[in-house]
Amino acid sequence: MSEPTASASLAALAAPAPATAPVVAGSATARGRRARLALRTVQVLLALFYAVASALPKLIAHPSAVESFDRIGWGSTGMYTIGALELAGAVALLVPVLQSVAATALSALMVGAFIVQLTVFDGQYAATPLILIVPLALIAWARRGQNARLWGLVRPRA
Repeated sequence: MSEPTASASLAALAAPAPATAPVVAGSATARGRRARLALRTVQVLLALFYAVASALPKLIAHPSAVESFDRIGWGSTGMYTIGALELAGAVALLVPVLQSVAATALSALMVGAFIVQLTVFDGQYAATPLILIVPLALIAWARRGQNARLWGLVRPRA
């Protein structure tokens, strides 16, 4: 390599790179990766919440859950049903093809919980289901592309 070519090459390496599309694409990719990781973290945390803090007390008939469902008038059948639905939703939040449907179903369950909190418990903890709907709606929207895959699995092939 000649002296002028070598010094020109070194100068090109030392100079700051102009902002071009590949740099923007690289930062967009990193941003997208961080967003996917954050969304996955929210899904895992919600799954843990629904499985441990919400479904488990109902499924083991914790006295507070029994008292609440007796007050609603649904008894143990309603308690076990809601607990099983919450546990199924928690597991489905972790299954890629079911994530959007699970988030939508859990959101619907939270709408019901909100209505029950308002009507039976005088709105004592009515904000909790509403707060949970926000990340569930985000998951349902962000993972909506999986719905086509799920539909392809359940639709009969002709």
